[in-house]
Amino acid sequence: MGSNPFLHVRSTKLRVLPGEADELINEGMYGKACAEYLRDELGQLGYQAAQVVCEDWGWWMTIAGLPFSCGVGIYGLRIDDTDDLDLCVTVQTPRGKKWSWARFRFVDTTEEVDRLHRAIRGIFAADNDVTIVAETPDFPL
Repeated sequence: MGSNPFLHVRSTKLRVLPGEADELINEGMYGKACAEYLRDELGQLGYQAAQVVCEDWGWWMTIAGLPFSCGVGIYGLRIDDTDDLDLCVTVQTPRGKKWSWARFRFVDTTEEVDRLHRAIRGIFAADNDVTIVAETPDFPL
């Protein structure tokens, strides 16, 4: 199974949301605004980006409608003492062959995972209010 690249982004519109700290499982793991933004934007591209939930390591967005379980991880850390965030986004589903209980066989996730990553990168690149700081195979934060 291949790992997926990380997108390191910043944006003044993807900041800590009011009341978000009350939802966090682990203090300091923000990113709800980014998760909701991506959910809405991916929906316009035909993805079934359904569930946005806080996890202990950040925010999770479920992508339904694929022949395998799939999700996107969003990690956000405050920059200094501001509500600005360093954000990291990655498709959590590994690339390669994965067992599908629904289909009772292995399915290759590579094409769909790569397509989802390109869609996310395209959303960020098309938005003048979002800066892609880096795309890297290693966690950038």
